[in-house]
Amino acid sequence: MTPIDTLGQLAELAQSPTHAVPSPCISVCRMDADTSLCQGCYRTIEEIIVWGRQNDQQRRQVWQQIVLRAGLTPARISPAGSRP
Repeated sequence: MTPIDTLGQLAELAQSPTHAVPSPCISVCRMDADTSLCQGCYRTIEEIIVWGRQNDQQRRQVWQQIVLRAGLTPARISPAGSRP
C-alpha cells in the first residue's frame, strides 16, 4: 500500500459521522519547501500545530483541504484517475 492509498483510506474514515476523525499523519513528516505542505499528510504547519485542539467539524474541514491538495476524488476517495 502506498502512502497516498493510506491517506485515501483515512480520508474515507474522516467522512464518516460514526467514527472519530482520524489524524491524517502517516509518519512521512517532511515539509515541502515549494508548497509549504507536509509531504505525507498534505497539511500546512499551522494545521499540524492546531490539530489536537480542533473539534471534529474543524478536523473534517482540514480533511476536505487534504483531499483537494492530494488529488483525491471526494466522491470515491482514491487517487484521481485511478479506480478503487
